[in-house]
Amino acid sequence: MKWLKGMGLFLIANFLIYITLSFTANLLVNVVLPAFGIDVRGVFSQQLLVWSLVIGFGGAFISLAFSKQMARAMLDCQRITQPRSQAEQVIYGSVQDIAQRLHITMPEVWIYNSPDPYAFATGPSKNNAMVAVSTGLLQNLKEQEVKGVLAHEMGHVFNGDMFATTVLAGLMNTFVYYISNFVSQLIAQPSQDREEGSAGNPILAMVVYFFLQIVLSFLAMIVIGWHSRRREFAADAFSAKVYGKDSMIGALRGIDRWVNRTQFEYASQDALATMKIAGNSSGFMHLFATHPPIEARIAALERL
Repeated sequence: MKWLKGMGLFLIANFLIYITLSFTANLLVNVVLPAFGIDVRGVFSQQLLVWSLVIGFGGAFISLAFSKQMARAMLDCQRITQPRSQAEQVIYGSVQDIAQRLHITMPEVWIYNSPDPYAFATGPSKNNAMVAVSTGLLQNLKEQEVKGVLAHEMGHVFNGDMFATTVLAGLMNTFVYYISNFVSQLIAQPSQDREEGSAGNPILAMVVYFFLQIVLSFLAMIVIGWHSRRREFAADAFSAKVYGKDSMIGALRGIDRWVNRTQFEYASQDALATMKIAGNSSGFMHLFATHPPIEARIAALERL
């Protein structure tokens, strides 16, 4: 029943997104652009918009549907079903306790081998999720700090952050694909200003298509990164409600100490540093970071 409800909401959301994009595109092509002397009404294709939605959202939701399987395949991990140590009991017990409080299905609990003090949550829904912690997290943080991180990840699960991020990624993919194709078709088609029988420029159209794909994908990453940083603050606040803000503050400071100790190795060898809880990016790269600076997160927690 829950599966049917989720599928129904998914279909409704996609239908509303299609209606919104279709209305906006028609308004732009038929009203706004002609007002500025730009007539592309012969180029706009409803079929291209539908195909862009299929590709944009299809890839995003397939990734979400198989996110748990992909995470397990990429990691040297072990699932906890019966805790066999104090550390495993802390992890399993904390996730179980929070899930019971929230009245959701308990996520799968995994430990994986990695020196990074890191944890993550993934899965298609709050009732079909997994929470994983690294051995580095257990080695570098105190028990109450580990609980704070687990509450943070459970905040992502309960808030539906994985689904929300997938919808945003699908929307961004749709815009990237549609705009790239739309502009390239403008260039490839014969111009009314040319002599009759003259063709467009298919080679230039192909170059422009790939150029726009790259540029627009980077711009989309900025939007997705901004959204991700906002959800991190919300998950921190959730953790503070569950175990108190000192647990999460202590965890962030412990992670920060680890980063400072291994700064050179971490920055030079880990190409995904900006994607992690411990990733402190600066300057232009901050726009692409999925996690805010640790000091900003601590300051936000202290204000609670």
